[in-house]
Amino acid sequence: MAFACAVLAAALPDRGAEAQVCAQPCVGSPRGAIIAAGGGRLSSSIYERFLELAGGPDARIVLIPTAGYEYGTHDGWTAIEELRRAGAQKLEILHTRSTSVADLEAFAAPLEQATGVWFSGGHQWRLVDVYLDTRTHRKLEELLARGGVIGGNSAGASALASFLVRRGEYNGDLVTATPPRGFGFLRNVALDQHLLERGRENEMFEVVKRQPQLLGIGLNEGSAIVVTGDLARVMGGRVAIYDVTDPLSLIPLRWLGPGDAYDLGARRIILSEAGGNRPR
Repeated sequence: MAFACAVLAAALPDRGAEAQVCAQPCVGSPRGAIIAAGGGRLSSSIYERFLELAGGPDARIVLIPTAGYEYGTHDGWTAIEELRRAGAQKLEILHTRSTSVADLEAFAAPLEQATGVWFSGGHQWRLVDVYLDTRTHRKLEELLARGGVIGGNSAGASALASFLVRRGEYNGDLVTATPPRGFGFLRNVALDQHLLERGRENEMFEVVKRQPQLLGIGLNEGSAIVVTGDLARVMGGRVAIYDVTDPLSLIPLRWLGPGDAYDLGARRIILSEAGGNRPR
């Protein structure tokens, strides 16, 4: 069911203006990388891959724990420990609860030299409520444009997508002309985490049914996708893909396992560790 970005608007008549002018890559960044992890305890290999993409031991890493509570969450401090264990030597914390502060040049300045940014867990709306459309957000986009990596675990992963899934469920009030926005580093994507562990595997069906232009991604705890361009590779655990445009499936759900590779733009599996190459 592969289809090119150029014809996606015709296949999905409800798709917005942004998608109608979509150039390759359709979903990910033309440069740089995205790592989205599903919560819980992550394998050290995920943090090691993040650091490798950021430039190795000399990478300049910024950790943003704002999704957590006032004094941070256990996940936030675990991320510090894991990044240091992976070999990060230059690590800085960036945090505020104020949108006006997030829009200051002085506050966002550490991102100008950063090669990697990691968002830790908590509640994803805390991130977008503070940073969306601010100078900090623009500096994050610039980091990707110069080849850096942005990663996040749990809520920090959900905020990376263009559609913001709030509280892990679809709220009928969200069916509006202006659906809830994430940072948009993964375009035309809705992303949820703690999928099977919190019984949320059915909630994404409602999201993609009401917003059919979206590709739904569900991450189990311990799993992650590493996205370069439109190529997503799975690490650590199983990942669910929800696609209502797939004519070959009565249920718009397929599962990927560790080592599998998926083309987010063409919406097809291109490598399955279980079955080798499986073009569709």
